[in-house]
Amino acid sequence: MLNVPSQSFPGPSSQQRVASGGRSKVPLKQGRSLMDWIRLTKSGKDLTGLKGRLIEVTEEELKKHNKKDDCWICIRGFVYNVSPYMEYHPGGEDELMRAAGSDGTDLFDQVHRWVNYESMLKECLVGRMAMKPALPKGMLPQSQVTDTLAKEDPSSPSYDWFQTDSLVTIVIYTKQKDINLDSVIVDHRDDSFRAETVTKDYSYLVHVALSHEIQEDFSVLVVENVGKIEIVLKKKENTSWKCLGHPQENHNSFIPKKDTGLFYRKCQLVSKEDVTHDTKLFCLMLPPSTHLQVPVGQHVYLKLPITGTEIVKPYTPVSDSLFSEFKEPVLPNNIYIYFLIKIYPAGFFTPELDQLQIGDYVSVSNPEGNFIISQLQELEDLFLLAAGTGFTPMVKVLNYALTNIPSLRKVKLMFFNKTEDDIIWRSQLEKLAFKDKRFEVEFVLSVPTSEWSGKQGYISPALLSEFLKRSSDTSKVLICLCGPTPFTEQGMKMLHDLNFSKDEIHSFTA
Repeated sequence: MLNVPSQSFPGPSSQQRVASGGRSKVPLKQGRSLMDWIRLTKSGKDLTGLKGRLIEVTEEELKKHNKKDDCWICIRGFVYNVSPYMEYHPGGEDELMRAAGSDGTDLFDQVHRWVNYESMLKECLVGRMAMKPALPKGMLPQSQVTDTLAKEDPSSPSYDWFQTDSLVTIVIYTKQKDINLDSVIVDHRDDSFRAETVTKDYSYLVHVALSHEIQEDFSVLVVENVGKIEIVLKKKENTSWKCLGHPQENHNSFIPKKDTGLFYRKCQLVSKEDVTHDTKLFCLMLPPSTHLQVPVGQHVYLKLPITGTEIVKPYTPVSDSLFSEFKEPVLPNNIYIYFLIKIYPAGFFTPELDQLQIGDYVSVSNPEGNFIISQLQELEDLFLLAAGTGFTPMVKVLNYALTNIPSLRKVKLMFFNKTEDDIIWRSQLEKLAFKDKRFEVEFVLSVPTSEWSGKQGYISPALLSEFLKRSSDTSKVLICLCGPTPFTEQGMKMLHDLNFSKDEIHSFTA
């Protein structure tokens, strides 16, 4: 991440600081209220200056945008063009200018942590901060890998390596007990070896330029009860290595996950099939030199070069089918990633994705997201509320819950769509409900034909109160919610009004 200015915020003479220690607002001009801002964001006006594109922003590029009429600010890895918002900001223009052209995360957190800035500034989103390029070889000591960056804290992960004539084994000691194959991501390109381990909200990185060549394939093993990860590499030549390699950027670092940039690898499109009239199932194959398993409920970013700019969009991987556990595995090691994607003919990204040919490549990022699988443990009732392609996070949650949660009594999905033709995997959902008596599905259509006999309309308190019936008064419940922003926001409000607690609700947003 970028360096954050150390001065206090707001400044001592700021209009935003008052004697009582509270926060005062700057008088806004006529027509510059919060509602006026919301109207502007919904007007369709281009507030980023990029005509709907999302770009990756380098530190150098961010620094250039530091004036009132051209002001970009980074918050938690996302970059916003806040120039259009200047006149609408209750704290005044000067407060925004304190973070102009820089990372304003810490400044923002001191005053605005409660603000839903993602919603407020979503139309001002320029893109994500780019990963810093790795340092060229020779800029770090050409010596055995050393533990220089990780904290001295005894709870920090550490690593070691061992070799035989034909193998090199890198061992990562995470010192955590809830580690599994989802927790580690390994990429090997040329001689660069990168293994990132995610433990709770932290990322531990082993990143070295290997001293000798290895073969493409490798194996990853996890000893869960002691939190140990073993990565076994195959030497190209049976020679003894004097050292593992030379440190690359951020090697042996242990930092908050939110402070890490996105790392991409190129995945090959191996199949594409129609699911509905406008939704397709894309299958991408990971490189043989990558180990990546996207945890349940998390998303990745897909990146494509479009008209000379790299455009990035978030998508949640799905299973290839709701019945994937009954299929013969084609190849081991989860080398395929599947996406259900709606193609918008007038869109910027999805038509380009749809035009890809089998064999073409798409860049796929490391996983992100705040869904924690332990929320499903000891669960008795799972309710899923999905609208359109908001169904995608539900696929793996549904599969995992029915397969792995013995306490589960029922899973109910309420699936909102415009028409019957829009329902993704309708026949699979109906077959699953027939096969597993714990599962029920209800379809709700907003534009049904006269023949439709099911539920119709939009998300409402009446629909939810009828749908959300617990197995018992004390049953442990989780409600998952995903869809277009208005659907999610209205749903969250309705669920709170129905007295479901924060711990009983998870909304998926990317």
